[in-house]
Amino acid sequence: MQPERGEAVPAPPAPDWADLVRAFELFLVAPHALGGVLLRSAAGPQRDAVLAWLEPARLHRLPLHVTADRLLGGLSLAETLKAGRPVHERGVLAAADGGVVLVPMAERLEPLVTAQLCAALDHGELHVARDGLVAREPCRIGVVALDEGVDDERVPASLSDRLALQVDLTRTDPRALPDVAPHRQRVDSARAAFFRVQVPDAVVDALCGAAFALGVDSLRAVAKAAVVARVHAALCGRDLATPEDAAQAARWVLAPRATRLPSEPQPPAEPPPPQDSESGGDEEEPPDGQAPLGDVVLAAALSAMPRGLLDALKAGGAPPRSNARRQGRAGAARTGQLSGRPSGVRAGRPGDEGRVDILATLRAAAPWQTLRGRKSGGRIEVRPGDFQVRRVVQRTETCVVFVVDASGSAALQRLAEAKGAVERTLADCHARRDHVALVAFRGDSAALLLPPTRSLTRARRCLEGLAGGGATPLAAGISLGLQVALEARARGRTPAMVVMSDGRGNVALDGAAGSAMAMRDAQLTATAVRTAAVAALWLDTSPRPRESGEQLAAQLGATYLHLPYADAPSVAQQVRLTSHPSNPPSRE
Repeated sequence: MQPERGEAVPAPPAPDWADLVRAFELFLVAPHALGGVLLRSAAGPQRDAVLAWLEPARLHRLPLHVTADRLLGGLSLAETLKAGRPVHERGVLAAADGGVVLVPMAERLEPLVTAQLCAALDHGELHVARDGLVAREPCRIGVVALDEGVDDERVPASLSDRLALQVDLTRTDPRALPDVAPHRQRVDSARAAFFRVQVPDAVVDALCGAAFALGVDSLRAVAKAAVVARVHAALCGRDLATPEDAAQAARWVLAPRATRLPSEPQPPAEPPPPQDSESGGDEEEPPDGQAPLGDVVLAAALSAMPRGLLDALKAGGAPPRSNARRQGRAGAARTGQLSGRPSGVRAGRPGDEGRVDILATLRAAAPWQTLRGRKSGGRIEVRPGDFQVRRVVQRTETCVVFVVDASGSAALQRLAEAKGAVERTLADCHARRDHVALVAFRGDSAALLLPPTRSLTRARRCLEGLAGGGATPLAAGISLGLQVALEARARGRTPAMVVMSDGRGNVALDGAAGSAMAMRDAQLTATAVRTAAVAALWLDTSPRPRESGEQLAAQLGATYLHLPYADAPSVAQQVRLTSHPSNPPSRE
């Protein structure tokens, strides 16, 4: 029965090894149909013992930082030169057809690898179009993704959504490891009977209802739960999935994905009239004393819900999202460098454009050797158009420089509101591990109050002590902010400037008073920021939008935002978009 809203749902006990053995039995019966297993565990003998349950002949380990050539296959250089025609070489995924792919450190998968794994799980085949070859290869695989993440590192959501089962080894007793040899015969028998098992519509409806009650918004999860019910029925020797099979499917698939507790059911206003036997109704009432199937499935999911997830849902919070690649972990991506993480190859000239990739160059030249009249001496003719250079991506840290107007006009108008927006943005930058710096200008000069740092406490303390009053040396503030940004760039960071001012300067760079000269200097320094290609955001703190602020924002090449019409969250979001834009395309 479903627990009452006011009752505390008992937390599930730590999973024993029998449950984990059953999870891997389910997976080994139909690896491709289930997609795979997400295994949360640090490296060690405990995890090695679990992986030993998998059949070694069917296990294929995905290399760390695997390249596209190794992953998808392509032109076989040796065989192409030997045969005199293009010969395709299978990649790691195609070679694993019919087996299991072990993915270590899945929380750090590259987007290309994640996309290809998801495509193989969805379609059971690979479409390879590389090196002048087009091929379709079968790729019916199961995936065991090893999640070794710490803090907020998670396996990509697109991959974890396709893996039916989630297993956590961190709450098990390593001293009670069972022997799984007796279970192999049952797995083999269930594998042969799996395709005969049928799932009644009532079971599917119950799984859909449980998914809706638990806030599972993925239709793929419901489909995987139905497959788990089929596999469990096959393991138990049944040809038709029963409520017991549906309950096990809810425990394994729906419970770890829950995002809310089910609401209290509303009793009907009046009991429905009894149906007469001649009315043709085909509704089946549960026997006396037996709960409806939907309640049984939902109760099974609640009983298996992980303790941490259950506590978060009972407290009204949101469960952690599977999003390892949060914005701000690194700055802009630099391509075309001589050092960094490999990111494929491209046609180019060796030298300034990059380092030549010898194997890729030979692959590009190999299909043309017959037309080029290669002689029997065995030499390969390489022409300038065949050269391939390595592409590398170098991630940089981000430094956000806040340039805050602390003059008298700003203090009278919106300095307090500007402080609130800056404090919210500082917290957002700290969560993304960005460096922040604070420049304030008032009186006749600007000062660097906070050098680039990751300390949120220092930034808040510095912001709280910021006093307002005096004239507005706007040009000096922008100039000092640019200097800090360029110094951050020289240290290998990606700088961004956030200027908070009403756009009315009255002190020139040389300290002379006068609005005309002050605004002329401010325009010159703003143009220097745009010339230096520093990303910028202008937050207008005046009560009404001013033309001078919009003009300076345009000369800065900055996004213009009027602060009174933007709350702190929207300001923080705009700063995030400014400091972490989409990676620019490579200038090739």
